[in-house]
Amino acid sequence: MADHHHSVISINFAMWVFVMVLVLGFSGNFQAARLDRWESAIRMPVEKDDEARDGDQDVGTRWAVLVAGSSGFGNYRHQDYTGEHVNTKNLYAVLLGDKKAVTGGSGKVVDSKPNDRIFIYYSDHGGPGVLGMPNLPYLYAMDFINVLKKKHESGSYEEMVIYVEACESGSIFEGIMPKDLNIYVQTASNAEENSYGTYCPGMEPSPPPEYPTCLGDLYSVAWLEDSESHNLKKETIEQQYQTVRERTSKPNGYTLGSHVMEYGKKSMRSEKLYLYQGFNPASVNFPPNGNQQITPIEIVNQRDADVLFMWKMYKMTDESEKKKEMLKQIKEKVSHRNHLDVSVKLIGTLLYGPEKGPSILNSVRSPGLPLVDDWGCLKRVVRLFESHCGSLTQYGMKHMRAFANICNHGAFQDSLEEACLAACSGYDHGQLHPSNTGYSA
Repeated sequence: MADHHHSVISINFAMWVFVMVLVLGFSGNFQAARLDRWESAIRMPVEKDDEARDGDQDVGTRWAVLVAGSSGFGNYRHQDYTGEHVNTKNLYAVLLGDKKAVTGGSGKVVDSKPNDRIFIYYSDHGGPGVLGMPNLPYLYAMDFINVLKKKHESGSYEEMVIYVEACESGSIFEGIMPKDLNIYVQTASNAEENSYGTYCPGMEPSPPPEYPTCLGDLYSVAWLEDSESHNLKKETIEQQYQTVRERTSKPNGYTLGSHVMEYGKKSMRSEKLYLYQGFNPASVNFPPNGNQQITPIEIVNQRDADVLFMWKMYKMTDESEKKKEMLKQIKEKVSHRNHLDVSVKLIGTLLYGPEKGPSILNSVRSPGLPLVDDWGCLKRVVRLFESHCGSLTQYGMKHMRAFANICNHGAFQDSLEEACLAACSGYDHGQLHPSNTGYSA
């Protein structure tokens, strides 16, 4: 699946088919969507010749790491299949090229050399300071940054580009991403806002009726469709950023969109996209980029996409028993969400009082400051909360800022545990106790 110029690693843990499609696209010619064009896209020798004519013989190997951080058909836009090896340990080992540390899967790692380039695309549910994984624990921002630092110290790449699709994805890099790692980062949202699903049932445009789930995310759809429709040997990272930034902000000027953010070495914006995403010879006559009409599309909060999927499945089902079971599952999911919201709010009140509690838990630090000063404290607070109140789930990631603020305000463990006990005493965790699901930290 790779030649001297292209090598794609699918941290497919959770998305074998989807990744294999993208592997074909990257392994010679990047093509993001149409099935009828994939076959013609597999032209590795052609691209080699083309690069030689363009003087690109010394580009080195281009590595692509595609990560899906969630599972299930309700997250179809992220992957097709799930696996037990979706975890941060494997992801970090793959990025660092540590074959001995990888368990399961193909065993392939980013065995990059000093003149190689790396492209990472991470599509997932997130929260302040975290990105989800189908198998817990979550990816925590400082852990990820430390892995990037270690990769840089190894001298095993020339430059790296990272695209991240997740709610509050800017918080993964805000205040902690160095500018001297030769890494450029783009995130779907800033440190305090949601990202959005699109191509959902009942929306315009809508998926085929046999797919009752969201097929994309606004930011991801924007950059993938932009890459498909332009000559990536001419289009720069900055040109794509400007297009994606505008499209992701639609339709109502950030009211129902998000701020696409940049971090790291921003001077890399002048580089051509093909250095990271590859090149499709069929696009040689496509424009590099330019003013184009952006048609608004409908969106949904990413955290509500799974409930939307469950509701559509419920509406499509005719069998009464199955319908009853589906409705029960929907009620349980919504009930646990409400429990998480009420519990976190009550804990804030118990710790800081009814007047200060909400403002302390919801406070947002100034731009340029990290989410939390002590990342170890954040993990301890999460584990303590889950021990008494149940699993955070993908929805509960939204409360990471509250937990970070508890750390920033120096709450003592004894008082925090008392608050958790008082807030969640008597709650029936069911299968959502961390003894069943694992801890998020």
